[in-house]
Amino acid sequence: MKAMGTDPRILSLAAEVAISPEQNVPVILLKLKEIINNTPFGSSELKKVKQDIYCYDLIRYCLLVLSQDCSRIQGGWTTISQLTQILSHCCVGLEPGEDAEEFYNELLPSAAENFLVLGRQLQTCFINAAKGEEKDALLHFFEIVTDSLFWLLGGHVQLIQNVLRSDHFLHLLQTDNVQVGSTVMTMLQNILQISRSKRTKMLLKLSRQKEEEDRRLQLQLQRQRAMRLSRELRLSMLEIVHPGQVEKHNREIEEKSALIIQKHWRGYRERKNFCQQRPSLVEYKAAVTLQRAALKFLAKCHKKKKLFAPWQGLRELTDACRVELKQQVDDYIRRHPGSEVSGVINRELHSQAQEQLQHYFMGRALEERAQQHREALTARINTNIEQLMKAPSLKEAEGKEPELFLSRSRPVAAKAKQAHLNTLKHIQAPWWKKLGEEARDEIDVPKDELSIELGTLFIGGTKPP
Repeated sequence: MKAMGTDPRILSLAAEVAISPEQNVPVILLKLKEIINNTPFGSSELKKVKQDIYCYDLIRYCLLVLSQDCSRIQGGWTTISQLTQILSHCCVGLEPGEDAEEFYNELLPSAAENFLVLGRQLQTCFINAAKGEEKDALLHFFEIVTDSLFWLLGGHVQLIQNVLRSDHFLHLLQTDNVQVGSTVMTMLQNILQISRSKRTKMLLKLSRQKEEEDRRLQLQLQRQRAMRLSRELRLSMLEIVHPGQVEKHNREIEEKSALIIQKHWRGYRERKNFCQQRPSLVEYKAAVTLQRAALKFLAKCHKKKKLFAPWQGLRELTDACRVELKQQVDDYIRRHPGSEVSGVINRELHSQAQEQLQHYFMGRALEERAQQHREALTARINTNIEQLMKAPSLKEAEGKEPELFLSRSRPVAAKAKQAHLNTLKHIQAPWWKKLGEEARDEIDVPKDELSIELGTLFIGGTKPP
């Protein structure tokens, strides 16, 4: 079975395996390791690569190589250990598709059995080896094979039962060598942990299924209760209704039920249509937004082009047009000659203009100084008024506080004098004149008294002129 869109690396590798001699096939299959390592782990691209490897029967080629005699394979145990890693990585996370039954029932058990056979062969070679370096290398290859088997079992937990029942696995457990035995016991412990985790997952799955079943039964019971209650209510209503109106009552109920069903069906249909039309609506809104932005941009460009259109027109004048325009200007000047003025008159006009400008600028400077003086006086008067408004009464004043409120402004001094005379007249007036008056009412003072007093008033530390 050939997949669509096959990776070219897998395709070329499969072609190379097909045309190469049998002794070169194991070395060629080692190239799968580089392809798998260069693909991001857990990505959809890696899944596609594994599917392509399975579709072109490269996994079966790996199994056939592992079932051969080690002495006939180029590279020996090094090649075999790397092929076990490739086979386990290719089988874990693979989705076989139509050939799932063959993959799970034949290929995976065969791969696990081959790993156990290789482990047993490595165990025998390790025990019979004499040199220390050879023993270390064989132990390293044995660990690689056991790790590959554990990786395969971690991805396909159903193989654990086959491995535990295998005679080759029992033979591995019965070894007397400490190093090989510790490696096998570690693998057995990891396998049991996988089995335990699988059992836990199965229990959780069963508990969830039971909860869903209980929830489904509860919903079914609620529906049955609701139907029973509705039927009881309908029967009680039929008992109340007159026998001649039963048919009419049933017809009304049927019409209401039909309306409810139609309402829910139409709502479901509209929601479904809306979900189907949502992408097209989003595209429509995006197109409208883009068109609006494009139209605004084109309008700005057209406006700028209009502004610069006259200048661009002048640039496009030909030599003949320029000659014609110059001739028209010369004709106009000839028909409308200007008045001739002598040099003396021009100099007099120039001197008069200079005098007028000088007079204007001098008057403007004086006006600005006068305006600044007025603004300064206004600010001073406002400050003095604010101080007098906040001034304490004579009873509360102490020390030199009254001197702080002496003002250089005559209007302010006159207002203060008037307020002082008002207060004195109010205090000296007999009691019967104060009946019905408030203490702060203003009392009229003759202007003669104010004018006489102001002549000798000492204002702000200076005498009046």
